[in-house]
Amino acid sequence: MSEPVSQYELPAIGILENLPVEHRRMLASYGHFRFAGPSETIIREGTPQNSLYLVISGTLHVKGRRGEREILVARVRAGECLGEVNVFDPASASATVVAVDPTQLWHIDRDELEAFFSAYPDAAAALLIAIASLLSARLRSANAKLVDRIETDTLIAEIQSTI
Repeated sequence: MSEPVSQYELPAIGILENLPVEHRRMLASYGHFRFAGPSETIIREGTPQNSLYLVISGTLHVKGRRGEREILVARVRAGECLGEVNVFDPASASATVVAVDPTQLWHIDRDELEAFFSAYPDAAAALLIAIASLLSARLRSANAKLVDRIETDTLIAEIQSTI
């Protein structure tokens, strides 16, 4: 595990990679640092969720339920974030997030983020561009997976129709 980050500093990773140190320091003062031990639940599926989380160190598992089955949706590692949709469109969490190993997080809720945006519009613009880029990449990935799935289902249907 990497060394814990100072309570007042956010590292230049993930969506913060291109933010100058002074912008990251200002942003850090609006959010909260948190340490999570192995197996600790960070977000529980179905509960209200309006925070953006940045993983500073460690690994998280994102798990969804289908009936009685639990499905691993994603592994989230240092530099990655989650909650970016719900911070702009608050709703219930669509999955449960659990720490796999000792994990350091920073999080900010919607009200704190809006206060940061009002106080530091230049830094806010850079952060919003980074979040929009992340969401765009995730949407492209989801679209590609959907097309692959449709192609696979179509191929299976074609094979089954010939049997």
